[in-house]
Amino acid sequence: MSKRLLYTLSFLLLLLISITLAKLLESNKEASTKNTLPDRVMVAKKHSLSRYILVQDTVPIKNYFDYMDSLVTAYDSLTQYPLSEHILVNFNSWIIDTLANTDYYRMAARDSFVYDQREMIVLKPKDSLFIPDSLEAYSIIDAFGKTRIDINLPEYKLRIFKDSIATAIYSIRIGQNKHKYLKMGEKLTDLRTKTGNGHIIGFRKNPAFYNPTTGKQFFVTRRDDNKTTLMPQIPWIVTEISGLRNGQLIHPTTNPKSLGKASSNGCIGVKESDAWRIYYDCPIGTDIHIRYDLKIVNDLGAELLLKDIYKQDI
Repeated sequence: MSKRLLYTLSFLLLLLISITLAKLLESNKEASTKNTLPDRVMVAKKHSLSRYILVQDTVPIKNYFDYMDSLVTAYDSLTQYPLSEHILVNFNSWIIDTLANTDYYRMAARDSFVYDQREMIVLKPKDSLFIPDSLEAYSIIDAFGKTRIDINLPEYKLRIFKDSIATAIYSIRIGQNKHKYLKMGEKLTDLRTKTGNGHIIGFRKNPAFYNPTTGKQFFVTRRDDNKTTLMPQIPWIVTEISGLRNGQLIHPTTNPKSLGKASSNGCIGVKESDAWRIYYDCPIGTDIHIRYDLKIVNDLGAELLLKDIYKQDI
């Protein structure tokens, strides 16, 4: 065998060894990279584990709750905890922001008139949702267990507490200081919002709207800008206070100019955007405390005496 042929064969052998080593190193590098990816990303690539949900269709508000219910039904058997709409949406919290931004007045501030908010899009094709693992889910469940609602009527404020920390404060409207005959109850009714302790017992996700004075159903509302729209589909929160289920709800008002006033028929009204956030912060079972405290301490530590709107003793 000539020296030239020997050198050629040796060169080819070395080249083959180099290529083989390079492929082994690249393979090890890819494996190492996969192991350092967040668990959520790794599972998303494994369709059999189904932690990654790719939205296939456009989902407007009018179909939103049915769609979320279908996801909970489909994926609950794959989790080691009781999957719920509240857990799923809190883990994908951008959905709450999207819903809050469907507020009529937020849209109006962007020079956009919306006649039917139920047609507004919440989820679009190729949007991604993730299902939390057990540790992530029980962290959300634990936070729910520490959540409570505190309402001080003469202050016109609803606060959400987690343990002893107020995580959100919302302006509200409350019941009027008078008695009025309501056709729906067929009796003279005290419209003042009642104080007491209780909890959330349910939600009306697609509420029907009735004038309590006349008992007649209605479908449209006149906004603060004097424009008429259809009523929005935003959940109403059903409460039980002091053992009574007297229809004292927490729900959005289509007229936020009425906030900070005693202007309702007994329910607690909030802005549309706030109603979405309260709904997802406070699942069924959340404790509620409704009080009438005229003496309060403001953020600066100063004592304030509020107006006695219901003419009660201090």
